[in-house]
Amino acid sequence: QVQLVESGGGLVQAGGSLRLSCAASGRTFSTMGWFRQAPGKEREFVAAIRWSTGSTYYAISVKGRFTISRDNAENTVYLQMNSLKPEDTADYYCAADPSSLFTIRRAGAYNYWGQGTQVTVSS
Repeated sequence: QVQLVESGGGLVQAGGSLRLSCAASGRTFSTMGWFRQAPGKEREFVAAIRWSTGSTYYAISVKGRFTISRDNAENTVYLQMNSLKPEDTADYYCAADPSSLFTIRRAGAYNYWGQGTQVTVSS
């Protein structure tokens, strides 16, 4: 059974940092990503990583502040979030196995999802 389990969310002040983790079990994936969804808004792409090459992809809104990485041995992907802003407040979801690299930024292309972890950034 495939499972993606996120952890690491919480409440932080603007300018602070958090690190999210997503542990995958049941299989390995070629690509994993992070999305977020704020209340009343659509789920949006945050970052993704190719497992074999380590190639990374970021949304413009987080580039330079967030870093996605992976631990092959632990089958875990991380999202280090620095210089957090109130507009980063959202539920963050781990996702895996998009249909292709061309759809890596589309939530609908991913086949597996975690349950989400809440991130709140206070001003």
